[in-house]
Amino acid sequence: MQLLKKAIIYLLLIFCSAVYLVAQERVEAAGEPQPEMIGIDTAQQALKEVSISKFEDPAFWYGVMARDEGLITLRRFEGGPLDKKPIPGEVEAGIEEQDKYVLGVKVQFFARGMRTFVIKPVKPLPVEGICKTVSVWVVGRNMNHMLKLLISDYFGKAAEITMGKLNFSGWKKLTVAIPPHIVQKDYHYSNKTGITIEGFKIETDPMESYGNYYIYFDALRVVTDLFSEETRDRDDLPDSW
Repeated sequence: MQLLKKAIIYLLLIFCSAVYLVAQERVEAAGEPQPEMIGIDTAQQALKEVSISKFEDPAFWYGVMARDEGLITLRRFEGGPLDKKPIPGEVEAGIEEQDKYVLGVKVQFFARGMRTFVIKPVKPLPVEGICKTVSVWVVGRNMNHMLKLLISDYFGKAAEITMGKLNFSGWKKLTVAIPPHIVQKDYHYSNKTGITIEGFKIETDPMESYGNYYIYFDALRVVTDLFSEETRDRDDLPDSW
């Protein structure tokens, strides 16, 4: 019986890995992840694009950096990427939320080296449903620094997901798929699913971590499967007490 269970778990891991590899191949072909092909675990899906943060309030974000490595400052600036498109669901619902500012981050390095700094929200940002992809618009200033997404899974376990290098000029939309091994639900409970976004981490290239570095953020969005949320029993009780 134990061997049978191990075999089933092994086959499930192979299947999840195969699905993720297929999604990654489509990423390379299409330029960004295909949400409908990532982490399929239900017969039906209800995929929706959702805005998590428009970075309108700089007081909601703060920077963390070692005191002996440099200084970090956050400000908001009016502007945004011209290629950013409105979310269809918000347009259909008639939502007209303010979206005229971006978050600017300035880092002043004390000395060249392998440096790391983090941008975090005052409160973690929960994502309902089974999150498929996370995207954010970034100005990278054509540096070889690496941007990583910080999340916590269903059980609060921390994880880092690489979004890509910042070696481009101007605005660029960076999109990353949430790997299937990130736990987003527990079959015992149906009233809670998803991940929590904890912020962003930038790992700098030691050859380019000198002087001042500027990076800007706008339009943090997710594509999430809300099928389980929409089919949940309305009279079910939340286990949050």
